[in-house]
Amino acid sequence: MEITESQKESYCRAYCDGESDALKAINRSTQLNQLKPRMLSGHLQGRMLSLLSGILGPKKILEIGTFTGYSAVCLAEGLAENGKLVTIEANEELETTILQNIKLAGMSDKIELIIGNALEVIPELREKFDLVFIDADKLNYKNYYDLVIDKVNLGGLIISDNVLWDGKVMDDSKQDATTKAIREYNEYLKKDNRTQKVLFPIRDGLYVSRKIK
Repeated sequence: MEITESQKESYCRAYCDGESDALKAINRSTQLNQLKPRMLSGHLQGRMLSLLSGILGPKKILEIGTFTGYSAVCLAEGLAENGKLVTIEANEELETTILQNIKLAGMSDKIELIIGNALEVIPELREKFDLVFIDADKLNYKNYYDLVIDKVNLGGLIISDNVLWDGKVMDDSKQDATTKAIREYNEYLKKDNRTQKVLFPIRDGLYVSRKIK
């Protein structure tokens, strides 16, 4: 029997934890009101992010690319007591929506939103992080990774989203700039001996790297 990706994801969603009411509302609002709702992490990936965060129990999380705040809420669910998540979003037009969604989820005291260019913001951050989630413009993935790797504590995770890029990374005929950048990024992470890593074929691909030295 040939199983499609949509069938597989639907089945997996049915057998993982459900979304909270707040996440359902954020999901629905994003689908209805945003031009590119596919950028949302969504139910299955959101539960994976929450699970990884919960296992780690991070005190500090950095998210690069907020969109409407869905993934930030999921990651913040795993924070240690008095933990904090800092999330950076370049699109200032999303600020009101993000803050409303964070408040809806009851996470205003746990999530700090910074509107700005992550390439400029990250060097100014003085904290060390236990978990970093990279989900912003793909052309700068390697730049983001290089900026954060020294800010990650030993044993901490760097999670990179969209590393399968709709399967284009596996199709040699696809040579656009973004696809090439993601291919090169995946190769870069594979060769980084500072980390233990696994590329999970969840949704559009999650590359999970654990800093070991």
